[in-house]
Parts: sequence; structure tokens; C-alpha cells
Amino acid sequence: MAPKKPYKPTPEQLALAEARRLKKERLAAQTTNAVSNPERQGTVKQRDWLETQNTVKREDDFRLKVFTWNLLAQCLVRRELFPSSDCLKGGTREGMLHDELLTQKADVLFLQEVDRLDKIEPLLTKAGYNHQYGAGLNKKHGCMIAYSSDFAQLDHRVVQYDNEDVRVAETERARRGSSFKTRNIGLICALQSVQNPTQGIIAATTHLFWHPRYTYERARQAAILKREVNRFRSDIGRPGWPCVVAGDFNFAPDDPTYSLLVGDTLLPEQGALIPPSLVVHKSIDPTVPPTGPKVAKEGEDGETTDPDRVITDARTAVEDDGLLSTPELLETFQSQAPWYSVYDNGLSQIKSQSPDIKTFGDRVNIASTRRGSHEPEWTSYTHYWKTVLDYIFVQHPPERQLNIHGVLKPFTTEELQPGLPRKGISSSDHMSLCAELSWSRQ
Repeated sequence: MAPKKPYKPTPEQLALAEARRLKKERLAAQTTNAVSNPERQGTVKQRDWLETQNTVKREDDFRLKVFTWNLLAQCLVRRELFPSSDCLKGGTREGMLHDELLTQKADVLFLQEVDRLDKIEPLLTKAGYNHQYGAGLNKKHGCMIAYSSDFAQLDHRVVQYDNEDVRVAETERARRGSSFKTRNIGLICALQSVQNPTQGIIAATTHLFWHPRYTYERARQAAILKREVNRFRSDIGRPGWPCVVAGDFNFAPDDPTYSLLVGDTLLPEQGALIPPSLVVHKSIDPTVPPTGPKVAKEGEDGETTDPDRVITDARTAVEDDGLLSTPELLETFQSQAPWYSVYDNGLSQIKSQSPDIKTFGDRVNIASTRRGSHEPEWTSYTHYWKTVLDYIFVQHPPERQLNIHGVLKPFTTEELQPGLPRKGISSSDHMSLCAELSWSRQ
């Protein structure tokens, strides 16, 4: 038997290998450049920092800079969803995304729709961040909490909303009280100050269910998150630590769930949104027959999207499904201390001195006495979706006073047109939020 000839690649194979090597070098250079030059100009729009009147720094205060952002997972990018965007390819978005993550030099980053971990994790590590990641079952993107070397993680928990009970009942379906199997999660971390181990925060981020008509399911998930954040804080024995919960909640400031979270009463029109969403989707009950028109493709979550954004493939809930009534939802939220919105309160202070800053209450008929009126005018702005979905909430112990020292200025409507993502503005369809906070002993 004749000996085999040594393998010799063809010129085409050599050229392909060289192209791959050069691509890897370019990507590595982009990551290194983003880490070594986090404040480089020109890739994303530099936004002003808005200071409140509360700029006094006390030596014994616990000070913290927090940042939250929905990155827009590359696996979810579709040209038909963003027809006005000029930066949808991963390579085009990469440098912009890295800049926006690192420019504010925040202590803790709350991130949603995180995919392409092979790009994000090295960037954060080289910038001095540790991180915790969590995702729903078989989901291609998830949530992440990244924290600087000034903090150490004591523990963490991933809350799978689909698997959480909301009541005592004999059957699993009744205990869960869920209307849709969404695979959404909440991620909670205990972050202890390295310099002063008695200080720290309970950090939590989430990405609640997206469908605009599933008001009940979002309220259910928010109630579970609120419960689990407090339970987690109790379990690790840190009752005096504040809770910072930031993320993409997929509801606007005039939504019933927002009011339930911050302790406002429900308006009649808000209460009227809940009963129509007391349904059970076929993902919970496979016997539900298909209803209504569908588009050709299914989304990542298995939901076929109706063009009119209505509930399809679902039936009206019955008692055995265990869905919470509106009074039960109220009781569930009221059993925990209300959350405090950083931007709503921070922009309220700033707007009293700078009335030209536009907020949610300037474009939506919401009373100035209601919480939510001073949230940003927009946090998500695309060709089809223009709304507020992202928040930084705080729940602080009674003996600690929260001080808001400043926030990152939101984009104006003119800057966002014709829609995100857009070169020179942002690589995501969401606006990042950032705030500097401190807690004082009362």
C-alpha cells in the first residue's frame, strides 16, 4: 500500500484561512481598543450629565453609579423591524455597543438581551468587571449584572417566572397562575463593598414579557420579582441593604403595573386593562385551538405575532387556572414596600430648574401628581415602537435616605428620529439610563 501523500491545502483554502485569521485579529483589536479607550468620540453620541441640587458628599455615605441598558440581541435583529436603521449588522454595531457600555464607568451594569457572550465577556473582563449571567430555558439571549472590582458577589439567584407559584393550590397550573409560558427571567445578585463589607446592595435586573396586551402576565412577573428580591435579601441576612432593580419592564409609566410597583392607586382606566388579559395561552394549555391571523414566521419565544397586536391562540381563564384577580394583585404588591423610580424623581428635581427638559408627562396625559410623570420622554424609539420601557427602581430600608446626585440626560425626540438603532446615536433600539446615587444614615 502506497504511503499517503502529505495534506496540502488548496490556494482557495489558504485564502479562506487567512481571511478568518485577519477577521479574528480585527475583532480582537476592536475589543482591546474599546477597553483602552472607553471615552473615544464619534461612535455614539455623547450625552450630558444632569446634576440635581443634592450634590453634597458625606464621607460615611455609600455611593454608587448604576447603568441599565437593553442591548438589542443580535439574534433578534430583523430588517423588517428596523427599516430606518443604518447599523443592524453585528460588526457595525460592535464598537458602538462597547463604547456605550464603558463610557459612563458605572459601578454596576444591569443588562438585558445579552447574546454574543464571546464578545461581551472579554470586553467586561478587560475593563475590570466581573459578571453574572442568566437566561430562560433554551433562550438565545439573557440578562447580565456586571460589577466593578470594588464589589464582591456573595450569592445570586435566577428567577424563572414560568416556574414560580403565586398562590397555594392543589394543581401546578393553579399554583402558578400564569397566562403564557414566556421563558422570561429575573436575575438577582448580592454585591458587597470590598472597602466596607458592611455596605452593599441587592442588585436585580429583568426583561419582562413583551406582548402589549398581556397586562396580567407582566403584573404577575413583576410581583414575583418584587417578592423574590425581598426574599433573597432576607435569605442572605442583609436586611439593611438597599435593593436596586433596573431593566426592561416592557410597560409604560401609565401602565397599571408601574403604579402597583411604586405604590400609586390604580386609576379606573388602568384597572380596566387587566380583565381582558386574564387569558390562558396555548403555551400553558395545549388544547387551546388556534385563533386569529398570524404572520408567516414565529418569533424566538414561539409566539406568532398578530399584526394588530391582539391576543391570539388563547382562551378566557377559568377558576382552575389560578390567575390572580385585581384585588389579589393589589394585595400581593402592597405586601412589600413600594419601589422608588430614580429617573422619575431625579428628573422631577432637575426639571424644576430646567423646564425645557421633556418628560413622559409632556406628551402623555398623566397628572403631575401621579408617579411616572417625570420618567424620560422615551427609552425605546424605533420605526414601529416609540415608548418608555426601561427604569431604575430602588427599594431602600427605612433607616437609610436615598440621594440622587445626577442622571444621564435622555435623548430628545429630534435626536432619536427616524428611529434606533442608528449610527452616531446608539447601537440598540433602547436608550441606556445611568444614575449616581448614595445612601445616608438618617
